[in-house]
Amino acid sequence: MSRSSMPSRRRVLQSAAALAALSVAPFGAALAADPTAGDSSDTHADADNNGITARLARYMVAAQEQPLPDAVVTACKNHILDTFGAMVSGARMRPGTLAVKYVRGLGGTQQASVIGANFRTTMVNAALANAMCAHSDETDDFEPVTKAHPGCSVVPAALAVAENEGSSGAQFIRAVALGYDLACRLLMALGPDLVRATHRSAEGTASTFGGLGAAAALARLDEPRTRFAISYAAQQVSGLWSWVKDKDHIEKAFDFAGMGARNGVTAVDMVRSGMTGVNDVLDGTNNLFIALSTKPDPEAMLDGLGSRFFVTETAIKTYSVGYPIQSPLDAFLTLRKQYGLTPDNVQSIRVRIPTDAVGIVGDSAMPDVNCAHIVAIALVKGGLSFADSHDASLMHDPRIEAQRAKITVVGDQQLMDPAAPRGGIVDVTTTDGRTLSHTTRFPPGTKENPLSVEGVNAKARDLMTPVLGADKTGKLIERINRLESVERIDQLRPLFTV
Repeated sequence: MSRSSMPSRRRVLQSAAALAALSVAPFGAALAADPTAGDSSDTHADADNNGITARLARYMVAAQEQPLPDAVVTACKNHILDTFGAMVSGARMRPGTLAVKYVRGLGGTQQASVIGANFRTTMVNAALANAMCAHSDETDDFEPVTKAHPGCSVVPAALAVAENEGSSGAQFIRAVALGYDLACRLLMALGPDLVRATHRSAEGTASTFGGLGAAAALARLDEPRTRFAISYAAQQVSGLWSWVKDKDHIEKAFDFAGMGARNGVTAVDMVRSGMTGVNDVLDGTNNLFIALSTKPDPEAMLDGLGSRFFVTETAIKTYSVGYPIQSPLDAFLTLRKQYGLTPDNVQSIRVRIPTDAVGIVGDSAMPDVNCAHIVAIALVKGGLSFADSHDASLMHDPRIEAQRAKITVVGDQQLMDPAAPRGGIVDVTTTDGRTLSHTTRFPPGTKENPLSVEGVNAKARDLMTPVLGADKTGKLIERINRLESVERIDQLRPLFTV
């Protein structure tokens, strides 16, 4: 029996109080000041229990049992399936295979499975490997406002803990929703642009709190231990913008995903083992917000909790390429289909992207993060396959290089639009002198232009079938589509291992 399956009397009383409060005022009550915090004359105790850390922890505990709106449940299942697709396909990409090799060598207690493999290891090791797999092939999801990649850290962290705990599918869904909220809200509180202005990776910064939220919910921590876990996670928040210099997408997979999933599970497991810590790391002197931001907005961590769910705002990628390429690729393919564009009738292409995206996809050594290269492939081949987007040899293919020479990628200030932060414009000049232009503000998969459940299923099927086979893939998709009825997450194990 797991350590968390025998709750203490204090835990039972706290859970009962939280649920009673929620039954009076759903969602928001968990954020209110604790009425049992002690004598109101005790200023320190009052501040301690009314601070950001305490209110966030109370919500995290309450969210373990709080039913979610139907639309949020559907979004969670879509993003869980999308991330499973990324993990399974990524298990055969080099960052994934190296991560799996690394954790296999570590051994460890058999607590959780490694995707696409035949062994089990500790929750921490499994979270690390599965998360690196999830970001191996650039097909994982993306939240456009914060520019976080929540799924690749949240879902692997949740999977590792849920498998060890024997958690239900419904508990898994609630944990994933919480993880997405914590990942994105931390950046909202810090200011995503302010984080990047200090040469930090917003993606790496968010991922640890994403992993924390999912892991804490499934470990069923009470409020005091949740507050400690928040502190242990805060100590591990990291990530540098230097990932853009990675040529092999291996450290990037660690920075965006593996590090955060590992950190979040580690924080929760250390606290659950009995370790104590600081219970107000988000408040007062030397807190996380003032350490990482020059102009933090701590209340943004809580604003709308329980009514605004970031999993519903996170985009599912249509193409397995860096997210700033999604819109310009969609725009080019639209023009190509409309006007029958080929290498022979295209004289030049100008791709306009937001100015803050140029440093990411403007001239990357990674093929799936190089905008001009991806558009050149689409021009030569008439589309973009998963294999072609990751084929490094195409970076030196004379046919692709010849078309890439026609393509210019520039930053456009007008695309720095908070309402459409990852739009793109493509201008094509044809050999007969015409100028053709198309703007994609919201590529397929965004909340403004969403994929259907069937569309997500099709994407996942394409990604997973080569690794798992058609039968396992079909069964796994079907089970995740009705995940709320799954009694134990570990029942899915035979479907995602080999």
